[in-house]
Amino acid sequence: MKKHLSSPFRHRPMWGASYLCMFAVLGWLMLMAGPALAQGLPTPVAPDGVPADSGNWLAFIRGYIRDGAIVLGLALSVVALIWVAYTGLSKFNEARNGKAEWMEVGVTVVVGAVLLLFIMFLLNQAATIFA
Repeated sequence: MKKHLSSPFRHRPMWGASYLCMFAVLGWLMLMAGPALAQGLPTPVAPDGVPADSGNWLAFIRGYIRDGAIVLGLALSVVALIWVAYTGLSKFNEARNGKAEWMEVGVTVVVGAVLLLFIMFLLNQAATIFA
């Protein structure tokens, strides 16, 4: 007599029409509820340099890209500030522990300050180019 080996997938429900119908109904409900939920939202703010009621979509997109580039530049400058601060603090800690000289701490602080001033200068130039 042969033994029938049972498959581990035999008693699991299949992904069939019932799940597809459920997802379709859920998607339809979300589409229908969208306008009702969006009625209380404020109107979006127009980007800098574009009149709010101009109706020119390309100018709006260009303005939002310009604003996004400026925000990205600001985020990168914040990362640079954190990096310079971390480097200065780690060099200070090394000097306190005797692994580095205090002159190295001074050089690190001066170079970090010059680096941050240069980053701010470049950010200002980029903002005037975009604006």
